[in-house]
Amino acid sequence: MTQQQFNTELLYFLDSSPTPFHALESMKKMLDAHGFQALIETEEWSLLSGEKYYVTRNDASIIAFTLPEDLKAFVMIGAHTDSPNLKIKPNPVIASNGLIQLGVEPYGSLLMNSWFDRDLSIAGRVSYINADGQIEDTVIDFKSPLAVIASLAIHLDKEANKNRTVNAQTDIVPIIASGEDFDFDAMLKTKLVEEGKNSSKILSHDLSFYDTQKAAYIGINREFIASARLDNLLSCYVATQVLCHVEADQAYLMVCSDHEEVGSESSSGAGGSFLESVLQRLSREHEKRIQMIRRSLLVSCDNAHAVHPNFASKHDSNHMPKINEGVVVKVNANQRYASNSATIARFMHAADIAGKQIQHYVTRSDMGCGSTIGPITATRLGVETIDVGLPTFAMHSIRELAGTKDALELYAILLALHQGEKK
Repeated sequence: MTQQQFNTELLYFLDSSPTPFHALESMKKMLDAHGFQALIETEEWSLLSGEKYYVTRNDASIIAFTLPEDLKAFVMIGAHTDSPNLKIKPNPVIASNGLIQLGVEPYGSLLMNSWFDRDLSIAGRVSYINADGQIEDTVIDFKSPLAVIASLAIHLDKEANKNRTVNAQTDIVPIIASGEDFDFDAMLKTKLVEEGKNSSKILSHDLSFYDTQKAAYIGINREFIASARLDNLLSCYVATQVLCHVEADQAYLMVCSDHEEVGSESSSGAGGSFLESVLQRLSREHEKRIQMIRRSLLVSCDNAHAVHPNFASKHDSNHMPKINEGVVVKVNANQRYASNSATIARFMHAADIAGKQIQHYVTRSDMGCGSTIGPITATRLGVETIDVGLPTFAMHSIRELAGTKDALELYAILLALHQGEKK
């Protein structure tokens, strides 16, 4: 696969995935096209060696795997489907000063200043009563710009460029219409009719605002990709591409979980039982399952902080990852990342096989360090784990920036990992 082909599909994936629900649908389509079979958690599984499968939970987390006849160890790839955003509250309509606004709650540690003056749309999941009187869930995307969070003019806030703070309750409430009356459920019902679905009653929704600006190449030589949700759809895309292009006799497993941005403590998050229960169903024998897990390697893939030319002092001077200069191995002495010398060695060996360079990242010793699904999954399963990422600017902004080269390099290293499996 050429870099151009890889990135063209990446941009399409980013644009098609405004929420974890949509990202899941996009990943399922890719897996379906490459011969994967869908499993359902609530049904009995009859798995066959040499086949490829996937299973989902809560429409927002997915596990896909190959099933070779002699399964001794998996190359596991972990990522997360969620990104910081503005979630619409259950009773969202606010009528004030001749305008209609929708109340929102920040999801994750989003960079709130970046959400002002953007053309916002709405997407997510809706639960409703259908024409047969049954509860039904569906995923919707309005696609067109519907709302905006207008900035306060500089004339009314002379300190805006010096000391601007954002109140999450009062300052980031999107404007969606003018007037004094607005029926939010009626808007959702109209959208459902457009999608060929009739609803007698809206029961609940899990909806978010998102920026309608498309993913794009940036730079005089088109060397950067600018988009919303690069953290962490970039890794979800790479992981899915790997699963789509490995042979059925190569033992690979991908787990892309929801709720990482809020701590992973949910039934569909990395702190939940999803991966553990799937592994139990793949290997019913406890002894063999433990041996398989201990032979496996989990590569936790999330974005990494590239050194910013305007703020280089925010990095340790010996650990300054650069965009378009390779995959980043993330290390933290206090186990905020799960990398250790043994797992790093296995990953570096695969990079050598693939002919790729890697970079290292360690947070400054006087600054706090974020975390990933890596330590959570390693703790729950006891699987050997490494945390890696693709260098990125503006993490948790409404629009982030990454390089055009690095994602394909991660893809190549992950494909090479099976050659260095622990026997």
